[in-house]
Amino acid sequence: MASLAYKACEVCRVGAPLATRQEIAEYMSQLVGWQILDVAGVNHLQKVYSFKTFAQALKFTTRVGAIAEEENHHPAILTEWGKVTVTWWTHKIAGLHANDFIMAAKTDDLL
Repeated sequence: MASLAYKACEVCRVGAPLATRQEIAEYMSQLVGWQILDVAGVNHLQKVYSFKTFAQALKFTTRVGAIAEEENHHPAILTEWGKVTVTWWTHKIAGLHANDFIMAAKTDDLL
């Protein structure tokens, strides 16, 4: 299977199917340190990255924003001193789609 980081996001429409349990298991096996969280009944994919300074965290945040714009798929990003929390989910379908796992892999590749 091709690495998730080398795939492109597909246009996701309202009503597109959520990732299946089998797909989620397959995608998660390719990601390190990511967690699936239930937020008000909606699954989110989240990871916290650690940095030595706020400037490093801010630079990483900017890079995540740039790949999000390239793929037209946007996360929630919380930038703090020494850490950045990145959360992916697909708003249009209120859950996880293959795009979220692709973007998680692309996020990891930024380091």
